[in-house]
Amino acid sequence: MNDILSGKVCIVTGAARGIGQAMATVFAQNGAIVYANDVREGMIEEWCDEVNRQGPGEVRPLYFDITSEAEARAAVMQIKKACGRIDGLVNNAGVEFNELIGMISRDNMEKMFSVNVFGTINMLQIVSRLMGRQETGGSIVNIASMTALRGNRGQLVYSATKGAVVSLTKSAAKELAEKKIRVNCIAPGLTNTPMMQQADPEKLQGRIQNICMGRLAEPEDIAKACMFMLSDLAGYVSGQVLAVDGCTIM
Repeated sequence: MNDILSGKVCIVTGAARGIGQAMATVFAQNGAIVYANDVREGMIEEWCDEVNRQGPGEVRPLYFDITSEAEARAAVMQIKKACGRIDGLVNNAGVEFNELIGMISRDNMEKMFSVNVFGTINMLQIVSRLMGRQETGGSIVNIASMTALRGNRGQLVYSATKGAVVSLTKSAAKELAEKKIRVNCIAPGLTNTPMMQQADPEKLQGRIQNICMGRLAEPEDIAKACMFMLSDLAGYVSGQVLAVDGCTIM
């Protein structure tokens, strides 16, 4: 099935690499026009040309800072002018600093809340205004983390920001349902991204032993779950938190 998102216009934030890149790729492979966002210029063209050659959808790079209301609004208006609508938004962009209690940096704490929480709210608010004027509404998926649901040593602030993402998802779903806008959340478990590949192999193997399915998630696993939430197959699903963690034991 490669047309599950056929004709849909979607935004994926934080799409330069890892899970975001996988989402943009999978969505385009299933027929969507995907505006792939990152704050760093030139990070997306290097792989999106190959995706576009394969079709049937398309990836279009769009660089802006999700924490800037002016930049985000200008980007959304650019998409509206080009396509007339936005059907899906994935709030994937995030930053992570792992620090033990007593060693938490105020600067890192503010960066995580700025991007992970305020940036997510900024995008949700701007895009939902446009979706609310569309007869078909739209779908918003916020990317949280299993740390938001279970906590983790050394991730007090990061888990707090992702817990906020879970909470804001539920409130937004209730408020936007009357406008035909669905809002859901995906909580990935340990995922095989470049960042994870830099982890201590011995410690990583110990954590993998707590995953019942016996392996890390691949970015495509997260992308496919997100694709379901964006698609019409999830037309009666809103306010939910979907854990994509291979049945992890904490």
